Amino acid sequence: MAIAPTPETMTDNRLTDEYIAQLRLDFQSHPTAQLMQNAVTRNSIDLVSRNHRVVAATDHSFSNLLDSWKVTNQKQSGRCWLFAGLNLFRPAAMEALNLKAFEFSQNYTLFWDKFERANYFLEAMIETADREIDDRTVAFLLERPLDDGGQWNMFVNIIRKHGIVPKYAMPETQSSSATRKMNEQLLARLRKGALEVRSCLEVGNASEQVQATKENILGEVYRMLCIHLGTPPTEFDWQWNDKDKVFHNDGEMTPLEFTKRYFQTDPQDYVCIVNDPRSTSSYNNTYTVEFLGNVVGGDVVKYLNVDVQTMKQLTMATLLDGEPVWMGCDVGKMMDRKEGVWDVDLFEYEDVYDAELTLTKAERLDYHETLMTHAMLFTGVDVIEGENGQRARRWRVENSWGDENGKKGFYTMNDSWFDEFMFEVAIHKKYLSAELLAAWDLQPTPLRPWDPMGALARRS
Repeated sequence: MAIAPTPETMTDNRLTDEYIAQLRLDFQSHPTAQLMQNAVTRNSIDLVSRNHRVVAATDHSFSNLLDSWKVTNQKQSGRCWLFAGLNLFRPAAMEALNLKAFEFSQNYTLFWDKFERANYFLEAMIETADREIDDRTVAFLLERPLDDGGQWNMFVNIIRKHGIVPKYAMPETQSSSATRKMNEQLLARLRKGALEVRSCLEVGNASEQVQATKENILGEVYRMLCIHLGTPPTEFDWQWNDKDKVFHNDGEMTPLEFTKRYFQTDPQDYVCIVNDPRSTSSYNNTYTVEFLGNVVGGDVVKYLNVDVQTMKQLTMATLLDGEPVWMGCDVGKMMDRKEGVWDVDLFEYEDVYDAELTLTKAERLDYHETLMTHAMLFTGVDVIEGENGQRARRWRVENSWGDENGKKGFYTMNDSWFDEFMFEVAIHKKYLSAELLAAWDLQPTPLRPWDPMGALARRS
């Protein structure tokens, strides 16, 4: 129950003793506040507010289920977008290899993303060198130059340029599984590097000298990455025993050769679909985010904005065709990690506090209450007949947090949650209508570097 300040309790907008005393009395007389205080001071707010009816009503069966494999584990790193991207192409590779279990090396793609992003950052520092150091864009770039997160087009850039390798060829290291300390040292070197390239330009050095300075910085970054992650292979021997105990030997391969053989679909054939209902955006138009990328000369991050029902239809059509879907969302909202459930009514926070907390999806984006925080994979959908044909009742999600939570690492997303906290999916062009394909070809409108549509790349 909100309390409006009155002239008697507030003076010149100050919090007076009289006003605070009134708040204390109101709390003591509130019909549920002290009961909730007793509960929340001894238990987590999620435990107290958890809606048992929602959890009990959530069935984990699906009419269309694709996954028959174990989940992966990104551990203490923000590599969800790389895990989800590699996991998207993993089922087809397992089928081609006739294997029950297989993983691409997530460490290999992490190495090249870090190295390419270091170059991307230094080029951005060169481009913005004529701006003051406290310019908002420069300050933003210096704040988050080398996070673990990324976007779909950034995944595509790494795969197309550097390829992939099987996990044995570049296995996990302590730093790939727990990136914080490595990132701290890389950030220190890159921020010093930003000072060096800006200083070169301030004294009027020729572009050759600036590039030489940049290459020296990148040489040290490469060495640091090799120390933490290992040296990425240029070729490797690939042989295996399949699930029928048949031996295969492909001989020596390069990462790009391995990609061509075992990525059954070109990642560049996918379109990044988003649902951004803000008034500053419009549906059936494309957008990009300034200074968001990893490979200089690679594809820009590009989004096609559609309404949420179109996003659902494209996602469902892909799943019904037997293909998983890469996606990005605000993972922590209304989530029970242990049970593996998402639902928009999962926690009754407003009832606990007797306070209004609800905003629309657009308002949450505008007022910094939501953004993309995690990438995962849709691997199933429960379809029922509705008034206007088939519709999804719930969605199956493969997470990359290991198998200790959810249903051995798989989660159930009730359809209500999709509307509010789903933001992005990567969909093959073959599922897009002629109208959407025409919209995809439009020149993207740039969004500011700190726009929430770029947030997935700013996760550490």
